[in-house]
Amino acid sequence: MKKEPAETPYESRLPYEAARVHAAAIYCSDGRVGEHFDDFLQRGLGLPRYDRVALPGGPACLAGHPQAHLEEQGVVDELKFLVEAHKLRRVVLIAHQACAFYGTRLELNGRRLELVQRADLVRAAAVVRRVTGIDAVEGYFARLGENCVRFEPIEV
Repeated sequence: MKKEPAETPYESRLPYEAARVHAAAIYCSDGRVGEHFDDFLQRGLGLPRYDRVALPGGPACLAGHPQAHLEEQGVVDELKFLVEAHKLRRVVLIAHQACAFYGTRLELNGRRLELVQRADLVRAAAVVRRVTGIDAVEGYFARLGENCVRFEPIEV
């Protein structure tokens, strides 16, 4: 059931913390796995207030696909800004199983889809290193289980 817009401002009960963790994550904007990504990044990797770059396909836009050329420029610009303004020192890239970006926009399916995603994490990591100068770039593949999401490290 959809809620109507609030008449009064909503006030979050979470305390605001100004300290930065100097890390960003680039991942798919698929709302079905957003909370899992937060859980992994915050609890699994210890990055409580990481900077978020979420868009369809996530790191795929940095892998040289012509179908994502405009997104690539935007993400590169955003990464450069975050390095300068937020002093990033670490970037985490996450791809996930059954990503609609790969199935729909890139028209991939089956085993080939995952192989391309894994290769894209490597290509995206190289682009991040080249445009930001950050060496600490990590890649993960989120595998969808029956009642869970598992994050497998990928050598990038």
